Amino acid sequence: MARWISRRNTGLRVRPNGRVYQFSAALWEYSGEAPWVFITLGGEDADEIRTRVPPSGGFGSVKVNAQIGETEWSTSIFADKASGSYLLPIKRGVRVQENLVVGDVASVILRIDLD
Repeated sequence: MARWISRRNTGLRVRPNGRVYQFSAALWEYSGEAPWVFITLGGEDADEIRTRVPPSGGFGSVKVNAQIGETEWSTSIFADKASGSYLLPIKRGVRVQENLVVGDVASVILRIDLD
């Protein structure tokens, strides 16, 4: 289950009004024309993000900074009607760096800077 964590509990730099979430979830593959690998955020965190953070781009996306293991990157999470949650895309470089394949469970830290 995902949980919000204080920015003091991580090494991530977060603006004073920012939020940090930490959770573990399995990687899964969307098999479309170009396959993508995602992690689905937990329901409680998705509800809080939906309530507190206005979308910043297309497809109901929200800009985030993500970390899995030692790898940090900037990306967006995307609203997903099917799950009622958000999807975090896990790009190939992150999967290679962290030795992850579809089906593995990864520990994720998400930082959202609220302006």
